[in-house]
Amino acid sequence: MNVKKIATLLLTVLCLTSTLQAQAQANYPDKPVKLIVPFPPGQATDMIARMIAEKLTLAWGHQVIVENKTGVPGMVAGSTAAPDGYTMTMGTSGVLAVNPAVFAKLPYDVTKDFIYVGGLAITPMIVVVSAEFPYNTVQELIAAAKKEPGKFNVGYGGVNNTQHLTGELFKATTGVNMVGVNYKGSASAITDLLGGQISILVDSMAVALPHIRAGKLKPLAITTLERVPQLPNLPTVAESGYPGFEGVGWQGLVVPKGTPSAVVQKISADVSKILADPVMQKNIIDKGMVPDPRGPGPWSEFAFAEMKKWKAAAQQANIKATE
Repeated sequence: MNVKKIATLLLTVLCLTSTLQAQAQANYPDKPVKLIVPFPPGQATDMIARMIAEKLTLAWGHQVIVENKTGVPGMVAGSTAAPDGYTMTMGTSGVLAVNPAVFAKLPYDVTKDFIYVGGLAITPMIVVVSAEFPYNTVQELIAAAKKEPGKFNVGYGGVNNTQHLTGELFKATTGVNMVGVNYKGSASAITDLLGGQISILVDSMAVALPHIRAGKLKPLAITTLERVPQLPNLPTVAESGYPGFEGVGWQGLVVPKGTPSAVVQKISADVSKILADPVMQKNIIDKGMVPDPRGPGPWSEFAFAEMKKWKAAAQQANIKATE
């Protein structure tokens, strides 16, 4: 076989391969899709994942199967899956921004291993105190804390997580000297706040909201850039004298690097339609979150900015995780 025939044959194979790939992308998905959740069942990210999976199953005519693979193993599984769109992973502030900020080394690379498909929801943090606390605004709290440095302690619903870093960022931004107290989870932190063992709590709005509505806790500020629909009269930290302050949890979708752009756009477009549904929006809001319909470009920019912010905050507070 001469060189010309070989070249013609190779060109034919390449064209055929390209055509088959294009057809596969156009028909995507044509089989079940896996959605990895790096958190246990029942957690906020898991709930959002299952809501989205149900709607995508209806839209695609193929089942989107939620697989809970907690922690680092879930992210590794998501990063090493075939880049064909049939494995998606729930990317969150914790696994994509906080973990790289507090761990010296991770077995996955948030900047190289994933394509950022788009946002799903924002989880607002809140600065909350007991109903008997004598101060009613962030300004009053900061003034009192500066008058008596070290008098107040602030609890965080977790360690080396978004709550923890948001609380430390709050202290650094406002310039107050308060003792940080880490809890294993939100339940024990809420219990101690109600019991007077801690003065202030920085935690997700979702866990504090029932106690706020019951009149047992008093919110001072929300940590989103804008006010939230669940507490429309509650000011943000940003509008309380600290412009630009933002400390939130977030959830979105990522896929392995190398996933075809047509597939990424297909997933993003269909998720955007789901998030535009008023019923879905209400379901997300009812769970203490806020819908986040940002597509690949805006959401990836946001996520990468969050990585830089939390890395700087962790370094400033000397927060380092060992396990």
